[in-house]
Amino acid sequence: MTESPRLRARYRRIVTFFAGVMARFIFWEIVLPKIGLRRWSDGNRSTRNRHTAVRFRALALSMGGLMIKVGQFLSARLDVLPAEITDELAGLQDEVPPAAFADIRERAEAELGRTLAQAFLSFDETPLAAASLGQAHRAVLRDADAVETGFAQVVVKVQRPEIDQIVDVDLAALRRVGGWLTRYKPISSRADVPALVEEFATTTLEELDYTAEARNAEHFRWVFENDDQVLVPRVAWEHSRLRVLTLEDVSAIRLGDYDAITAAGIDRARVAEKLVETYLQQIFDDGVFHADPHPGNLFVEPLEGKTGGFRLTFIDFGMVGRVPDTLRTSLREALIAVGTQDSARLVNAFTAMGVLLPTADTKLMDLAVAQVFDRFGGMAMSDLRNISQKEMRDIGLQFRELLVSMPFQLPENLLLLGRTLAVLSGMCAGLNPEFNLWTSITPYATKLVSGDEGGLWKTVTSEGTKIAQSLLALPARADRILTLVERGDLSVRTPLLDLRVRQLDRSVQRIPMAIVFAAFLLAGAVLFPSEPTLAKVLMAVSVLPLIGALRRGPRRR
Repeated sequence: MTESPRLRARYRRIVTFFAGVMARFIFWEIVLPKIGLRRWSDGNRSTRNRHTAVRFRALALSMGGLMIKVGQFLSARLDVLPAEITDELAGLQDEVPPAAFADIRERAEAELGRTLAQAFLSFDETPLAAASLGQAHRAVLRDADAVETGFAQVVVKVQRPEIDQIVDVDLAALRRVGGWLTRYKPISSRADVPALVEEFATTTLEELDYTAEARNAEHFRWVFENDDQVLVPRVAWEHSRLRVLTLEDVSAIRLGDYDAITAAGIDRARVAEKLVETYLQQIFDDGVFHADPHPGNLFVEPLEGKTGGFRLTFIDFGMVGRVPDTLRTSLREALIAVGTQDSARLVNAFTAMGVLLPTADTKLMDLAVAQVFDRFGGMAMSDLRNISQKEMRDIGLQFRELLVSMPFQLPENLLLLGRTLAVLSGMCAGLNPEFNLWTSITPYATKLVSGDEGGLWKTVTSEGTKIAQSLLALPARADRILTLVERGDLSVRTPLLDLRVRQLDRSVQRIPMAIVFAAFLLAGAVLFPSEPTLAKVLMAVSVLPLIGALRRGPRRR
């Protein structure tokens, strides 16, 4: 990392902020519940979340760089994160402060090898948009260039000054924070945090190459060239370099401007469905997807001559994900499983993708997924948010062993895809609170099942073979069960009862240490007026059995 005092201060500020967040999390969410103060922790969680979001927003706006990207990702998680966090961070989509135009001019002219006046007929000094790594300005190509490219109105994207060094510092800070997270077993056992950070670093550094982004734009334009409802801007190659990118101006209504979309006569529910359709095509058909779908990178506009018709526009192709064929096969299986609500098939797909830990109880997972399908299948986002807390507690209690063990991990090749789908889910819920994931993916899942070139026959044959194998195995299984019954060796698995017994056992083990702790503490309090030194020693020693009792508290099995 550079020796610049300013950049070293930036590094310390980021690391200090996340260290504070982690320390408060440990205190409120781990320490207090273990000593019987869970209600206190739960009672002010909303206020704590809001304060954390306020502090992070201030940090991101003052520092820019990758902190803006982190905040934009969190602000789009309407489907998972509480409103106090997403509402506070939503402003980051529009509040990124622009760089001084003199700095932007200097960088653009250095890259293009000529002045802006020589390169463009006009160039607006006021930025159209400011982002974490660069900012965009409207401009007009000179007549000869406009004739050659086929368009005159353009948007010129220029990287911020010193962004290379800033990204290096931010990544160094994130690597340090990632190193801390590896020491927390519930995280380190489920994700290779350093690998995830490096995956994020690779993607971010690719974003700094605007020539690669130009190639990505042309690829997506080719993918959707026959779809009238999707638009991708053309590239002005003669006005593009490593740190300057010039694209056709395709500005329209931002996807996050819900009132403007409605005022334009566009059905927001249909927009959400089309957005999902385009991503299913990108992921499952093309294997390359736009990996930064926040509302600032997507536009929508009415189609002339078509009542209620609209067109989606994608911009900013710096962050692109690729799906290997092996992963795509597993993802297809997962999509078909969700669309057909086949729990066993979904668990098998998770296993193939490496999402489940080797120690995962797949039978219990199958049972849990089946109940989720039975209870929540077909429900809209708004219905899911309105499920009673009692019902969620009952489900959580039934599968507490599964939830406590959390047998999931995040392979690094799913980082970008997971992030993209998370943001996409939040955007669809924002466009249409009644958005129904089930009905949106079912037609596509049906298409995948039927497939092309005999895909349906292959599926039917495969499923028929599995059924036949199960039927053939039934007599042998029945014989084994009857033999166990005759021997008196038959055991019935009761996960919920087993969990209760283990919890009771741990509670009993904690009682002696709790008694010793109370005895030392009480003795110290009684002796303090007459023997303060001895009293302090007794009180200090009382910490040891307290730690022992806490260590025997609930743990992952």
